[in-house]
Amino acid sequence: VTGQLPTWLEGVLLRNGPGMHTIGDSKYNHWFDGLALLHSFTFKNGEVYYRSKYLRSDTYNCNIEANRIVVSEFGTMAYPDPCKNIFAKAFSYLSHTIPEFTDNCLINIMKAGDDFYATGETNFIRKINPQTLETLEKVDYNKYVAVNLATSHPHYDSAGNVLNMGTSIVDKGKTKYLLFKIPSSVPEHEKKKSCFKHLEVVCSVPSRSLLHPSYYHSFGITENYIIFIEQPFRLDILKMATAYVRGVSWASCLAFNKDDKTWFHFIDRRTKKEVSTKFYTDAMVFFHHVNAYEEDGHIIFDIIAYTDNSLYDMFYLKNLTKDFEENVKLTSIPTCRRFVVPLQCDKDAVVDSNLVTLPSTATAVKEKDGSIYCQPEILCEGIELPRINYDYNGKKYKYVFATQVQWSPIPTKIAKFNTQTKEMLQWGQNDCWPSEPVFVPSPDAKEEDEGVVLTCVVKSDPKDPPFLLVLDAKTFTELGRAIVNVEMHMDLHGVFIPQQDMKTETE
Repeated sequence: VTGQLPTWLEGVLLRNGPGMHTIGDSKYNHWFDGLALLHSFTFKNGEVYYRSKYLRSDTYNCNIEANRIVVSEFGTMAYPDPCKNIFAKAFSYLSHTIPEFTDNCLINIMKAGDDFYATGETNFIRKINPQTLETLEKVDYNKYVAVNLATSHPHYDSAGNVLNMGTSIVDKGKTKYLLFKIPSSVPEHEKKKSCFKHLEVVCSVPSRSLLHPSYYHSFGITENYIIFIEQPFRLDILKMATAYVRGVSWASCLAFNKDDKTWFHFIDRRTKKEVSTKFYTDAMVFFHHVNAYEEDGHIIFDIIAYTDNSLYDMFYLKNLTKDFEENVKLTSIPTCRRFVVPLQCDKDAVVDSNLVTLPSTATAVKEKDGSIYCQPEILCEGIELPRINYDYNGKKYKYVFATQVQWSPIPTKIAKFNTQTKEMLQWGQNDCWPSEPVFVPSPDAKEEDEGVVLTCVVKSDPKDPPFLLVLDAKTFTELGRAIVNVEMHMDLHGVFIPQQDMKTETE
């Protein structure tokens, strides 16, 4: 460790992301397909301990045993052993029509009750031990709620319950998006049971199309509402069902329609009913909600959005060559967009009038059919992987901590953006690729940005060791860094677990 880490910083920064892309002679096509690698930084008495371990998923075990990729991922379709006889082959084709998804949970870490889970975007999550990084049991959401896909960006309410969304594909002739709640604890007399047994569906939103549900990576939440955005970046279910036979990946079944609309759904958390007014904006592709809150009868929500779906294509491994930074350019730069949506709008408002009454350049215009067309205020450009002080989740807030990207999708800096003054502070150094910044509040914090920001930094020159960077969140100056003499991979998302939230080994 160089520099000085705050004495109060005690706990574990746990990160998740793709780690292994080659197994035997076979290679994944896409960076987001790699086998999940967990890594952690444990802070104790001013020292930092590093540990990493592959998630021992069924997918990992099957692939390693076969010494080749045998389980399909989103961008890589795997095929059974070529030596099988014709009957076994035919059977294998048939069983892939409704695919059995992977449990290679490589995107994020979720807390449910006292336990932690590695998550992806399928119906499987894997319990892990946050101290040893051991892989524990596999949980199938589908046993408790009819979803085939679920986000890896859940929300947590003040009681510690998990709220998450999943897609139910053609279940009983309907395709819908389900919001479900996993309770933070189970009744005293059921202590042996898992909290998933008490999972409840809060509400459902029907998909606008039976066979083309929208892809989504996150959703928004305010004190009284859930925000779900149905974007014209859609999965084609029929194509997915035949992808295996056609020899293509599931990713090729995702299509963006730039001439379509993006629909906003607002669900009242108390009545569990959707707001009946129809709100929409132009076609866009987005992955991350930043935050949302309510003010004077309006819902305000901030997201990072693109005008096309070029981001996903950048991460095909054939594009990630040594000249990657020079050669691969995003055709759409990420923009932080603020939508201001008037919920209490006057029924007699004039057609074509802007119904936003808050000071903002965002507009919400009433149309002849009563629907409302929303245009955002652009807060800033070129940030991704946004994080906030989670104590301000669903509330009016100021600060976004994010990675900064230019025309290449690899982050070169991290940034702190003030949504009110539009000021931006940055940290960056030559040849440094930082990961998603995680804000940790100091124990007696009075202000929103009182605390530290943690980010793992990988060096573009493999000879230079990676390090964990600790910044003062207020000034964005470096407090210290922990240099790690191992090969470290770029990762996706993660969490900081304060010492008091870690169960001791005996528990």
